[in-house]
Amino acid sequence: VEDSAPHIFRAMLGLLLALNLGISGYHRGRARSEETIPRSAETQSVRLARVAFALPGMLLVLAYIFYPPLVAWSSLPVPLWSRWFGVLVGLVAAPLNIWVLSSLGKNVSETVLTKTNHELVTGGPYRWVRHPLYTFNFIMLGGLSLVAANWLMAVLVVGGVVLFSVIIIPLEEVELAKKFGGRYRDYQTRTGCLLPRM
Repeated sequence: VEDSAPHIFRAMLGLLLALNLGISGYHRGRARSEETIPRSAETQSVRLARVAFALPGMLLVLAYIFYPPLVAWSSLPVPLWSRWFGVLVGLVAAPLNIWVLSSLGKNVSETVLTKTNHELVTGGPYRWVRHPLYTFNFIMLGGLSLVAANWLMAVLVVGGVVLFSVIIIPLEEVELAKKFGGRYRDYQTRTGCLLPRM
């Protein structure tokens, strides 16, 4: 079964993903020059949780871009405008990710652990939300699932939100509370986890 989607959507998905991964890679590379915490320092359950989210998603995206018949069974009939809306979401995610990563600076970490000289960042988007990088990335991935018009991709995004909310974020917050004590607990009372506090 041939993918009925125009080739442009596969190209757009690839470009949007490359753009956002490039932004992330640049800022993470700069942060690594200061201090790096190896992923092996995390518990096995955390590493498995990350792989459980990232690997199926990446394989699904690659299959959609390079061999769409492989994932045609999970295609979702959506109006054309919604796919272009997904492109817009992916484009908007790029400057939002730059904003978050620039606010973090050298404090960008690829693990739930805190660095030796880790600073408590409360400026930029962190003024309202404690984990805006996850928020913007999940929004971006939701947009990409619209571009691909693929329900399985959307399910993986929702699963990722649940996985990070239940496993990754609580562990990060324990580490941050250990590092910053009352300052972090006070910060928690003023901010939302993934969305601004109402």
